[in-house]
Parts: sequence; structure tokens; C-alpha cells
Amino acid sequence: MTANPFLDTDRVRHDLYADAGRIAQRTGALSRAKTAGPHPATVIADLAATVIADLAATGLPGTVLDIGCGRGTTTLALAERLDPPRLIAFDQSTALLAEARSRLTGRLGVEFLRGDFHAIDLPNSSVAVAVAAFCLYHSPRPAAVIAEIARCLAPGGLSITVTKSPDSYRTLDEVIAASGLDPEATSRPSLYETFHSHNQADIVGTCLDVQQVIHHEHRFRFTDADHIAEYAATNPKYQLGGDVAQIARRLRETVGNGPLETSSTVTYVVAARR
Repeated sequence: MTANPFLDTDRVRHDLYADAGRIAQRTGALSRAKTAGPHPATVIADLAATVIADLAATGLPGTVLDIGCGRGTTTLALAERLDPPRLIAFDQSTALLAEARSRLTGRLGVEFLRGDFHAIDLPNSSVAVAVAAFCLYHSPRPAAVIAEIARCLAPGGLSITVTKSPDSYRTLDEVIAASGLDPEATSRPSLYETFHSHNQADIVGTCLDVQQVIHHEHRFRFTDADHIAEYAATNPKYQLGGDVAQIARRLRETVGNGPLETSSTVTYVVAARR
């Protein structure tokens, strides 16, 4: 069975995130399909705003760290909602950091730091709020990343981690398998196998005190085969190649033109440094 691409270091560094266009296509198709569930960046920014308000009188450093910032969607929401004195966008992808930088042009106090989230190049106890959204499932040892977050947090600081349920988009897997495009689509492990909605709180709790766990159901409706193909072509779980038109044609010939409904649970864990 093919190894989980989210845990393949070479794939993560090269074909998955070396080009911001690939992830933009995938997230764009998913966003257009969404019919229910709040935008995660808004939820994160609201949670962080509450944290910052509670910590304002404690003298904590006003640094907010966005780990695995990607294209900067959450970073921008944090900047707009919090306007912190220092906001660090952290990612290992040069291409994604460049995209994030372009979205935050002109924002004061925003820094961009490239590195491995197992070894964040920041001093001990230097961060008030650390966000790690949709990224810890790229680690085979997510508890080690949580330990690194705990090291960076100042006393009283908090973390906000976000991930998805392991059965996310299951009906999409079934359609891709039934079409014959990728018969093993339903038998491969979840992309989120190391850090997901069911184990997140336990992993975070190895180094931090879990204060709040929030589950939101997100629902999606892909309108037709072209829409399905646009998303599926850039989903690394499937072995399809990148020809969207060919994928759409095969879907129409085998399972019809849609629509397709699917779902995912997004889970937020807020935790404090011990």
C-alpha cells in the first residue's frame, strides 16, 4: 500500500507545497463546494481574540505565532482581528510563505519565518498565542511538535490546534474508487492519521492543559464531475494524475455527473501552558 503522502517528507517539500497554485486549486474547489460550517480562520481568530483579551493584563509578550501558515489565510485573519504587536507566519514552504507575504503586504509587526515545526527558531517562553491549524498531521510525531509549542509559550500562554476527522470526505473516496480512477482510494489510510479529531486532545494533553474542545461539522456539495475533478486532481490521497478534464470525463462515464455531497469534522483544541 502506498505510504501516506502527508508523512512523506520529500513529497511535502516538493510536489505538495512547492507550488502555491496546487493548494490554491484544491482549497478553492473545496470552498466553492462548502454548504455548512464556519470558516476556520474566523473561528481561530475569534478564539485567539478571547485569549489575548484575557491575557492583556498579565504582561505576557504580545507575540502570536501561526505555525504551518500556508498561504496566509489564518495569518491575515489574525492580523485583522487582533492587530498584535508581533505576528509570526511560520512554514517550511518557501512558496507558501511568499504567498502569505503578498497577502499581508503593508501590515506592521508581521514577520515570516521558514523552518521545521519540530524545531521552531524562537526563544523559550516568547509566545503568547500559538496557532497550529491543519498542519500537525504532517508529522509522524505530533506530540513532539506539541512539546515544541509548549517550549515557546510564555507562562499563561495558550495554543490553538486545528485538525480534521479521519473519515473526512469519505463519500468522495467511494466515488473515486467506484469510477475505477483509483480503486484503492477507500483502503488507504486517512491523510490525517497521526493527528485527527479523535486523538487531538489526547496528544495536546501530553504537554499542555486542554481547556476547550470544539467540533464543527462541515458539509460540501460538489456540483458536477468537473467540480469533483478539480478537487480530486490535487488531493494527494488519490493517484489520478493532474488532467482535470480526463478525470471529469471518466467520472461522467462511470458514476455520472454528480452532484456529490460529503462532510468533515473540524476540531479545535485550546490548551494552556502548564
